[in-house]
Amino acid sequence: MAAGEEGSSGVVDDEVEEETQPRISCSEEIMERISQIFVKMEHFTLQVSEMLEAGKAMFKNVSTEFEERLIAIHREQIEKWDEEIRELRLLDTANEEASALLQKVRYHLVHNVQMGL
Repeated sequence: MAAGEEGSSGVVDDEVEEETQPRISCSEEIMERISQIFVKMEHFTLQVSEMLEAGKAMFKNVSTEFEERLIAIHREQIEKWDEEIRELRLLDTANEEASALLQKVRYHLVHNVQMGL
């Protein structure tokens, strides 16, 4: 190794690379244009951030409304089916009562016919 070189640490090698790369000096006009681009970038980033937040809020509201409506639809359908079950049970009870009454009438008719023979 030559004097002043650091080997694998890269300290002196990095300094050599920096010295060999040309330094770019910009005119004031170029610096102003670059500055304007940075302002545009910052403004655009802010707009995107605001749109993301607005979109998140909108989707959250839509999601909440969707969830509430879906729950309401479910509740309404369950209530309809519960009412249908109640009506079927009432109908079954009425049918059982009518069947029992008809059976009694039939028994009395058969009994009266047999007594008359």
